[in-house]
Amino acid sequence: MSNARELAQIPSTPSGRRNLIINGAMTVAQRGTSISITNTTGYTLDRFKIGRGSNYNFDVDVSQSSDAPTDFANSLKIDVQATATPSASDNATLEYFIEGQDLTHLNYGSSSGKYVVLSFWVKSNKTGTYGCQFKLDSNSRNFTNSYTISSSNTWEKKTITINPDTAGAAFADNNLVGARIIWHLSTGPDDILSGNRDWTADALFRSVTGQVNLLDSTSNEFYLTGVQLEVGTVATEFEHRSFGEELALCQRYYTKFDFPQTTPFFLSHKQTGNTVRSTVTTPVPMRTTPTINASGQPYIRYNWDSGSNLIIDDGTSLTVIGSSLDANRFTVSNSDVTSVGNNVGAVLAYAGDLECDSEL
Repeated sequence: MSNARELAQIPSTPSGRRNLIINGAMTVAQRGTSISITNTTGYTLDRFKIGRGSNYNFDVDVSQSSDAPTDFANSLKIDVQATATPSASDNATLEYFIEGQDLTHLNYGSSSGKYVVLSFWVKSNKTGTYGCQFKLDSNSRNFTNSYTISSSNTWEKKTITINPDTAGAAFADNNLVGARIIWHLSTGPDDILSGNRDWTADALFRSVTGQVNLLDSTSNEFYLTGVQLEVGTVATEFEHRSFGEELALCQRYYTKFDFPQTTPFFLSHKQTGNTVRSTVTTPVPMRTTPTINASGQPYIRYNWDSGSNLIIDDGTSLTVIGSSLDANRFTVSNSDVTSVGNNVGAVLAYAGDLECDSEL
């Protein structure tokens, strides 16, 4: 006979992919394990972004922390670096973006719309009421609810049930922003609602009466992990994926090549003029043609006399000449290459970082 503990392990919903959130356990941090955000917006741990409304000036550090509840190894930590008080429509938020094509099965805009439930673990020394918003960017509608951090510096699990938006429109079947989840950290009076609000046509950031100001003290911290969004009205146990799976899902939106030394890496060939062309292929197809950011120094290693003499020299520039969803091409210019015949074998080495960014 099964005991109560064994029965508790039986899933209440069918097995398989349930969580619509990528990196909800905060395991992947390609950009780094600590990032400073000052008077701007920016992605931090993969897929999670600090948002800003009305040019609100604030200063926070976001890091990957090992402080986490049972069953988790990591969390996203927000550490306030300077105090700030919101006015008018000022907002400081933590956001997560979802593609429209990943939400079409919710059948919004019809009588067949499905409930979803958002669950997450949260911890802060700043107790009180916080707003959480489910915002549909494609048709400017949003659902706003509150949750309460009751005990200081204690991990608490929160659950928010979101009824379907049957009066709105269906999610577009594309790779653009379909919806975003917004955790409000500090909100100006113009964006405060009198209470929780069901689906309404509204394009603004919205929080709730009593929203705390996390930014009112440099001693304040905010932790988040175990973020799960799933179909239904009951939150199930968090769906853990392997690190490899989670990393590959994150790389659809952001991929970072980190080259610590000038060893050859990309096969290349010399073209007319003083350029060497190299093709860089990302680990997985990206959401859309990425923006390429480069830091550091490119180097060229090429065959000088079609014999055995190889030299290495530094390139003078790194330029993106074209890109696709699964490959990105770069050129490196170097004045010394002009004395070498065309189509001479070469490799591009790089000491620095190459970032491919196609975030929502």
